[in-house]
Order: sequence, then structure tokens, then C-alpha cells
Amino acid sequence: MTLIDADASVVPSRGVSLAEPGDYVALLKPRVMSLVMLTAVTGFMVAPGHIHPLLGAVAMLCIAIGAGASGALNMWYDADIDRLMARTAKRPIPLGRIERREALAFGLTLSVFSVVVLGLTVNLVAAGLLAFTIFFYAVIYTMLLKRTTPQNIVIGGAAGAFPPMVGWACSTGTISIESITLFMIIFLWTPPHFWALALFKLKDYGSAGVPMMPNVAGEASTKRQIFAYSLILAPVGVAPYVLGFAGPVYGVASAILGLIFVLHAYRTLKMPDGDVKMVAAKKLFGFSIVYLFTLFALLLGEAVVARAWTMVGA
Repeated sequence: MTLIDADASVVPSRGVSLAEPGDYVALLKPRVMSLVMLTAVTGFMVAPGHIHPLLGAVAMLCIAIGAGASGALNMWYDADIDRLMARTAKRPIPLGRIERREALAFGLTLSVFSVVVLGLTVNLVAAGLLAFTIFFYAVIYTMLLKRTTPQNIVIGGAAGAFPPMVGWACSTGTISIESITLFMIIFLWTPPHFWALALFKLKDYGSAGVPMMPNVAGEASTKRQIFAYSLILAPVGVAPYVLGFAGPVYGVASAILGLIFVLHAYRTLKMPDGDVKMVAAKKLFGFSIVYLFTLFALLLGEAVVARAWTMVGA
């Protein structure tokens, strides 16, 4: 195995690749992919439709590959700024293990494969949504918004909110109020989640020239907007129960989790500007991950139990 210092400027000779399988896996952003798959599978399982289990597995595989393709295209385009940020400097391209053109080819190949296979095996609505999701993340967010506006994560956050809609469409071939509700939970969750991160990574984003909200509007404005989004997110998180496609366990848990989210956002709001430790923002960021994961895990768990109960009853 070749060891490369993260601070070294290592560029492989033309025609020679230092990449190992793990480097290509890293291009797929596996941690992001895991959350995408949780939300997509949840949308698929909560939906009232039914398709053959084998086709369902193919559908979820295509969504996973599409999510990974988005990550690879993002790393291809952002390689220049990834080198400047401590959080991303050890990605395969900044380390010189994979060339940008290789990442581009890898991402495009996976994109086309995932969309075509999903369209041929499942349905065109799901395939169209997956194609739009990849396009939105790679082009609208990464290329057009990320480096030009502090609202990048607000608009671009839609890309991460589409997977449960894709999962729902795989099962039903349609878009409905339920799938839009799942979309809105993630869409409203994204700004406070990433702005909390941006508060304690402010210098990192500043050195890379990425106009995140704290760098452009200041800490005070960012904290107010985080709190405002949390006040909207909390009731929307309960909406699946109110609309009748989630059970009472989810209803109670989502209400409690929403209140805790608002509490963390309030503590972040009251955090002094220039706070070096940024404890409140870090706690909000950490809890936001727990919040979203728990909501979708509960929805998925309830859907699995309900289907199992139906099969036993039949």
C-alpha cells in the first residue's frame, strides 16, 4: 500500500494511477450514501404500492449508485477547494490518488448506468427523478450555487431531499403529498444542519472562498436563521403522523425530537459571536444527524412492522 502525506503535493505520472479500490469507494461518499439509502428505502417501504422484491432490490441499488455518482461528480468539480479545507483535504483527488478526469468518467458512467437500469426495470418516473437529483446536485448545487451564493445550501439542499421521493416513485410510479412531506423534512433540516457546521468551520470555508452564510451574513444572522428554520422544521417533522402515514410512536417521538432540536437551535442563537469553542453549534450539528436518522428509522420500522403484520394476517 502506498502511503501519501496529506500535506504533500503528489501527482501521479501520466498513465500511472495510485488508486486502490478504497479510493473509488471514497469518491462515492459512503457516509452520505448511507443516509440517502435510509431515506430512499423509507420512502419505498412507506409507499402503498407493491413491486416484486427483486425489482425493489434493483431499485434501491440504482438509487445507491446514483447517490455515489453524485458524490464522485462533486469531488471532481470541487477538487481545487477540497485541497484547501482540512475537512476534505484527505479525499482521493487532493491526495493525488485519483485524477480529476478519472473521477469525472467514473461519476458519469455510474450516473448513466443507474438511471438507465432504473428506467428499464422499475419505471420512468423514478428514473426521471433520479436523473434530476444527480443533475441538481452536480450542476445546480456544485457548479452553479456553491461558490456564488450564501443560499447555496438552502436551494441545493433539495438534492439531498429527493431520495425518499425517488423511493416512493419506485413503489407507486407517482409523486404524492406523502412523498413531498418526506422531501420537506429533509429540505428544511438541511440549512440548520450545514449552517451549524459552517459556524465552527468558518475559517475552513473562508480559506476556500465558499460563501457559506456565516462568512457572508455573519454569525448573528446565521444563528437567527438557524433558529427560524428549526421552528418550521419541528412541526413539519410531525406531519407524517398528522397526515396518517406514520403511527403514534413516530408521532410522539418526532414531537419530542423536534422540541430538542429547537432547544439546541435556541442555545446556538444565544451563543456569543466569536465563541472559539462553538460548543452549542457543535451539539446542534451532532443532534441534527441523530434527529433525521431517528425520524426515518422510525418511519421505516413502522412500515416494516405494518407489512409483516399484514402478511401474518393474510
